[in-house]
Amino acid sequence: MNQLKRLFTLVLLFITLYSFAQIQVEDNKFRLNTITTSVPFLIISPDAKAGGMGDVGVASTPDAMSMHWNPAKYAFVKNDVGFSLCYTPWLKSLVPDINLSYLTGYTRVDENQVLGFSLRYFTLGEINFTDANNNPLGSFNPNEFSLDGAYALKLSQRFSTGVALRYVYSNLTGGQQVGTLATKAAHTVAGDISGYYTKEVRLAGQKMDWAMGLNISNIGAKVSYTETVDKDFIPTNLRIGSSLATDLDEYNQLALEFNVNKLLVPTPPIYNEDGEIVSGKNPDVSVISGIFQSFSDAPYNDREVRELIYSTGVEYWYDQQFAVRSGFFYEHPSKGDRQFFTLGAGVRYNVFGLDFSYLIPLQGRDEVNAVNPLSNTLRFALTFDFSELEQVDK
Repeated sequence: MNQLKRLFTLVLLFITLYSFAQIQVEDNKFRLNTITTSVPFLIISPDAKAGGMGDVGVASTPDAMSMHWNPAKYAFVKNDVGFSLCYTPWLKSLVPDINLSYLTGYTRVDENQVLGFSLRYFTLGEINFTDANNNPLGSFNPNEFSLDGAYALKLSQRFSTGVALRYVYSNLTGGQQVGTLATKAAHTVAGDISGYYTKEVRLAGQKMDWAMGLNISNIGAKVSYTETVDKDFIPTNLRIGSSLATDLDEYNQLALEFNVNKLLVPTPPIYNEDGEIVSGKNPDVSVISGIFQSFSDAPYNDREVRELIYSTGVEYWYDQQFAVRSGFFYEHPSKGDRQFFTLGAGVRYNVFGLDFSYLIPLQGRDEVNAVNPLSNTLRFALTFDFSELEQVDK
């Protein structure tokens, strides 16, 4: 177990130090080369609590939302049963009727085993289809969903592992004809592999709960929306992070967390006019090959470190009843340029808990009439703690 602890620590330290060193020495010239996948709704954070902390969660305190961040955390959850219902109006500044709904929960089997589940539903609003002559072909409400199940096992008093299985369905066209191609709904099956380590430590004489987490999610087959042989990767994703939490006194608690995130899919190469690859690697590979290739396929002067996404957050609780949160999220400009601060709050009363978060983007603020698609993003979550219900009944 000590070797595993050292491995987690060294991996996180290496990624952090190497990444910031590379960011400081690189120049301001870069080629836009965003990595895209199918069914990206799988990596949109539905969690209002984590949303207020810059989208961190792989090493945070276990709760019902552990399914999205790290299923292995379920093994250390304090209660026997719990669930959470979340709602996020998405890209509200651009389209008024896109939203993400998320239902998740868990139940304890015994002292060392916990089962989890979740249902994620993403609707893209109403779309009106037309032909090449702008004649109406009808309307459709594109939608996507995933149904997940997870199993977490505590291997020791400090370490747990978890696996998850996920069915993914995506219907974006309603079977409409696109040119000469007939379209169809896409579906696939994917899985997660995760680990979680927690230990009580002392820093500067203060007792703290230290944790590390790792989750490789959405390992699954490619999907296609037509009958052609071309298929797209789903967002296989690596998330690793660490957290510290402490009781300042009887009524005040503080928690800090830092996460590093990376898509484990091939980076698009650079092609010449004849369609030949002049820099980078061929992205037409298997899922497993794509995972390993993603660490060394950056074209030209692009750097693999630019594909890392950083997020950090802080949470303060008063008497375990009222919380305030803040965080920061950074993605390199050549890989999507999502950079934003987050704010959040939460309240707990008997059985119920309510969390919300607000996103403040850094881009587009100084440009005339500029609209950032992430502006005014809100997340809401309602949680239920059944252990508290039993205490109230008594």
